[in-house]
Amino acid sequence: MHETPNFSLYRETLLFLATAGIVAPLFVRLRVSPVLGFLLAGAALGPHGLGRLAERAPQLATFALTNVGEVDTIASLGVVFLLFMIGLGLPFERLSRMRRLVFGLGLAQVVLCSILLGAAALALGEPLPAALVLGAALSLSSTAIVIPVLAERKRLNSAAGRATFSVLLFQDLAVAPLLFMTTMLARGQSHGLGAELLWTLGPAAFALIGLILIGRLVLRPLFHSVALTKNAELFMAASLFVIIGAGLVAASSGLSMALGAFIAGLLLAETEFRRQIEVMIEPFQGLLLGLFFVSVGASLDLSLLEAQPLLVIAIAVGLILVKAAAVFALDRAFKAPRRVAREVALLLGPGGEFAFVMIAVATSGGVVGPGAGHAALVAVTLTMLLIPVLARLSERLAHGEAAPGAPATFELPPEDHAARVIIVGYGRVGALIGDMLARHQVSYIAVDFDAKLAARARAEGAPIYFGDATRPDFLQRCGVDKARALVVTMDAPRANEAVVQTARGLRSDLVIVARARDAEHAKALYDLGVTDAVPETIEASLQLSEAVLVDIGVPMGYVIASIHDKRDEFRKLLIESGAPARPRMAKRTRVGAAEAPPR
Repeated sequence: MHETPNFSLYRETLLFLATAGIVAPLFVRLRVSPVLGFLLAGAALGPHGLGRLAERAPQLATFALTNVGEVDTIASLGVVFLLFMIGLGLPFERLSRMRRLVFGLGLAQVVLCSILLGAAALALGEPLPAALVLGAALSLSSTAIVIPVLAERKRLNSAAGRATFSVLLFQDLAVAPLLFMTTMLARGQSHGLGAELLWTLGPAAFALIGLILIGRLVLRPLFHSVALTKNAELFMAASLFVIIGAGLVAASSGLSMALGAFIAGLLLAETEFRRQIEVMIEPFQGLLLGLFFVSVGASLDLSLLEAQPLLVIAIAVGLILVKAAAVFALDRAFKAPRRVAREVALLLGPGGEFAFVMIAVATSGGVVGPGAGHAALVAVTLTMLLIPVLARLSERLAHGEAAPGAPATFELPPEDHAARVIIVGYGRVGALIGDMLARHQVSYIAVDFDAKLAARARAEGAPIYFGDATRPDFLQRCGVDKARALVVTMDAPRANEAVVQTARGLRSDLVIVARARDAEHAKALYDLGVTDAVPETIEASLQLSEAVLVDIGVPMGYVIASIHDKRDEFRKLLIESGAPARPRMAKRTRVGAAEAPPR
């Protein structure tokens, strides 16, 4: 006899999955940010939305998110996974070039905004300790919403995206000392702050140093060992272990879990496993971030907005105006173009998720009054809801505005998906092709599913990544959408066919050159859509013929011409005996001629 499941245990999960499967796609079709969809869905289904109506109509309780606190812990992992993915795409070399923005612009933003907002709180009658906490808390912006909005609009690699991320990164670093300040004010301690500060920030510093040192020693061997098993489940388990483990180490020392995960991502960004980890983790990041946005929306208390709408709206508008003006002035002081400064100001003007933590601690400790704290939190939530709208507004204001002729101070990071050749399989054949591409100054990256080979080639300086090229999402991570060509050189015929089929499904115009075992295998590859298939047996025969003809005295020019003619005959026969000739073959010839290097 089957036991009837308790629906109440699954209600929040089912409602969230319904939101992800119905609401988010609807907003995408309406060309509205899914982030805004999750936030509005949370506000509508939360305890202050549909949950309040359920008090009068109990039948609506089935569709209300009444126990948001039960999913808060899991929802907070969305920010953790987001920062890990950001770190994974940001090697130390690129991070070092951002230090001026992180510790210059970021520090200036936090200090200036804290002073201005704290002064406003003092002017409104708040005591000095409360003004200090409110000013610092409201100076922080939302990493969890701003970064996905920038990524969705492909603006992370822009000058504005880089400056915005730099400020947000410094804000995450500043969370620990700001929380320490809030805790000290809540305890009412005025003596021994130096010792308390040392005992609070000391473990945090040791944790950061430990994460970096241990991570550099352990992470690459760990993933190398797991990759040797060629088991996707174990690889995913190792990835999740590193993210959550690094986050917990950071959290136990007073830092945020997100910062610990970010450091783990930075360390893995230099390894050959980076792109495979991205593919494994991205679905988790998307779902957990969606859950986070739903929980933020559900925390919006509409009762205060109904009771004192002018107060809440005035705080929200004032917060955005003060922060945006300060950020704009600082960006201009750092010699950013006006259009870049305006975009950064609009994105950083709203409040952030760490304000909830700081104000909650201050309210429970009696530093900030319940009324002021509640009003501030509702205003922060409202401003966070406006971030996607402000991002679109900044783009419209910049539309048609020409970039200044002077070089920008905000140097753009290297384009991760540049137009390059992708080599799948980096054995002797793939390595030789990579060497020839390098000699002709053609940019390329290599991919191989052999962890030992990838590690060895990586140590020799080859731009190689460990991963499964039969997966569409992995090929997209490697930049197949902008690749000049794809070369498939693996010695496993079925694996070659799988890669070709996947790549052709992603791009109908991609130049694909594949290694074939023999003529029959070449026919199969032409059926799947390769531009050129190179059968090993035929090529070996042609090379032997060339060698013997030259050695017996036949003029080399005549021999080379005849070999080329014979190769073209074989190719024509293979295509005609396999799939019908495709229009892209002619297109490929024109593209090849256009891209041929000057002789």
